[in-house]
Amino acid sequence: MTTLRIDTPQDRNALSEFARFYDQVYETRDARWRGSARLEIAVAVGESPFNQDRALRPFVARVDGEIVARVLAVMDSRYNRHWHDQLGHLCWFEALPNTREAVRLLLDEACAWLKSQGAIAARIGHGMLEFPFVIDAYDSLPPNVLRQNPSYYHALLKEAGCETEKGFVDYKVAVQPELISRWESMLEAARRGGYDIVPLRDIPEARRVREFTATFNETFSAHWGWTPYSESELAALLHSLERIGILETSVVAYRGDEPVGMLLLVPEHSGDAVLKHGRVLSDEERLNILAIGVREPARGRGVNLAMSSYGFLELVRRGATYLSYTLVLDDNWPSRRTAEKLGAFVCANYVAYRRNFR
Repeated sequence: MTTLRIDTPQDRNALSEFARFYDQVYETRDARWRGSARLEIAVAVGESPFNQDRALRPFVARVDGEIVARVLAVMDSRYNRHWHDQLGHLCWFEALPNTREAVRLLLDEACAWLKSQGAIAARIGHGMLEFPFVIDAYDSLPPNVLRQNPSYYHALLKEAGCETEKGFVDYKVAVQPELISRWESMLEAARRGGYDIVPLRDIPEARRVREFTATFNETFSAHWGWTPYSESELAALLHSLERIGILETSVVAYRGDEPVGMLLLVPEHSGDAVLKHGRVLSDEERLNILAIGVREPARGRGVNLAMSSYGFLELVRRGATYLSYTLVLDDNWPSRRTAEKLGAFVCANYVAYRRNFR
């Protein structure tokens, strides 16, 4: 007789199994990103900067002793203070096919724990180290950190009581000579307007993380679902990505000595992807990651376009033929118009889900 049970991994061996399950789900893919086992274990045992202000508990569903689904329940005090909310988060959800009952029980247990921590609902697909679920572009390799979830996830989540909460669009750019000229003009216009676009490598280390974190948090403070970063979180992120040149492509925009905007741009590093024999990535799959924000007093002055242009031109100098503007909320029309002005077009769609506790 088949046995189904829900467990909470606790020791390092069990947490390693929890982390490795990601690669088990995606091992059939022709092209995929490796799981972040070291980071996931560090978070699960409370040894990461991302543990600050967060209570969490991992859950796995087992059939005859083998993991068939997993999720990390997170009660994020920083998020709830920022939004005056009582929301829980369900992160790192993964599941094998044909696991409807297992996923339902898994989310029941995770939501029961969140409710015991004071949550009135749970979000899945946006939160701590969490990104939404793709709903159309299932076969291509997305920018790293974006989900490659299988199509069957949507049925599993809706069967488990989740409902669509928010939509996102993904944008990419095909590099053309006229766009390069446009970006050079946008960058020069901001400079003539008195704004300096400074790569992180040129900002003294003592100021870099402090100013970047403060600017990031202020510019995203009203962004749906946003959780403010701590300086230690962004310091760890920047340090981990220095090897691929993030300090050359990410910037802070200044008006005099005052930071007025920031661009986080992670260069493409498709060499880290896992490819099956014979699988060759197209140029359209060799994509960066981008996040951009401008403080209120500097909005409408082209600072957003200038920062993006700086980053794009740097990537083009490295040989990029396709670029990513990355995810934007469906209803974030200022950012969507920025993408269009930069020459970007919609290439994929994503959603985040919510489960209300009834």
